[in-house]
Amino acid sequence: MIGVIGGYGDVGAHTVSALYRAGVPVRIGGRSATAAAHFRARRLPPGAAAEARTVDVRDGDSVRAFADGLSVLVNCAGPSHLTGSSAARAALRAGVDYVDAAGDDALHAQLDDDRYRHSGRTAVLSAGLRPGLTGLFPRAVAHWVRTAGLTRPETVCLRTRVVDHFTTTSALEYLHGAATTAAGPLAAWRDGAARPRALTRRIVADLPFFPGTSTVVPQLSAEDIRTARALGVRDGDWLTLVQGEQVLAALDRVHVLPPEDAAERLCRAARLDMAGRSPSVTLAVVVAGRGASGAESRTAVLHGTGNAPLSGAVAAHTALQVLRGEVPPGRHFAADVLDAPAAVTALTRPAADGTRACARVELLPRGADPFAPQAVAEVGAL
Repeated sequence: MIGVIGGYGDVGAHTVSALYRAGVPVRIGGRSATAAAHFRARRLPPGAAAEARTVDVRDGDSVRAFADGLSVLVNCAGPSHLTGSSAARAALRAGVDYVDAAGDDALHAQLDDDRYRHSGRTAVLSAGLRPGLTGLFPRAVAHWVRTAGLTRPETVCLRTRVVDHFTTTSALEYLHGAATTAAGPLAAWRDGAARPRALTRRIVADLPFFPGTSTVVPQLSAEDIRTARALGVRDGDWLTLVQGEQVLAALDRVHVLPPEDAAERLCRAARLDMAGRSPSVTLAVVVAGRGASGAESRTAVLHGTGNAPLSGAVAAHTALQVLRGEVPPGRHFAADVLDAPAAVTALTRPAADGTRACARVELLPRGADPFAPQAVAEVGAL
């Protein structure tokens, strides 16, 4: 059985549903037993192998009791920098493997890798959209292009756009990650190392796969640095495309506000920008390098149905891999330890009950780079 803390929340609900569709018994946990039971009755069919229990993610004894009898505990309650360490340690004391849909380098540093290895237990962090899928997708694309004959990738560029609401938890997670960026503002990967202020903000119009006007914000996270090193590329750009004036304005102001006030402002800005729009996620990766016939490039684009469905699907896939013994004992990041092509492919596969996939991937023809400078209409720089 796999337990999900925050199992009736935004990401947790999708994690529970994905695990149920995979045929795994599920324990749904949260601070409200009534809400957990209501979710089970509303989202799962009668007779489903699922149970609802109360758990407080910040109380180690509560988490340990919830974990009793589980094989894997998935934490979808957050923000992870405030809840993850107590949940992970309680799971380890209970002898249960652990998956965190968030969890960044700070949590990774708090967990004792030797203790996990010696006890034969596993902890996998950053098993969501970002971080998580944003590390897995470039690695999957690099694998596919190597299979197609690109012998040495030299550069990578990932463009990410998330059009979705913020919950208070997801806003706090985002703000914490932005405040603890590994390489400083406007950074990029240059000559095999992180370089701060290598890029600038700019405004582009109708970029391929990103219709409308967007502000391109360079961001190089710790996950991005690990990805660049894993791929062995010389140069790399990680670009977030922000569409909507309210969120962009909020992001420019939140650094002077207390975290709770900043999160509320970001949530409010996203509601305004989302008016009349449906949630979506777009990731576009361009990998370039040397092939047998010279310089080559390959582009792949992932289209997702929203932050929560993708994060929940990644967390569920990670938990299933841990349950099946596909992840070795120790403390890991999801993008570092999962089979990236298999993880991405799992997101594109419809469920056996006909539930549609939360993502689809386009692999463009060999040599096509729709983001080459001559193809981009640049409105201006900031």
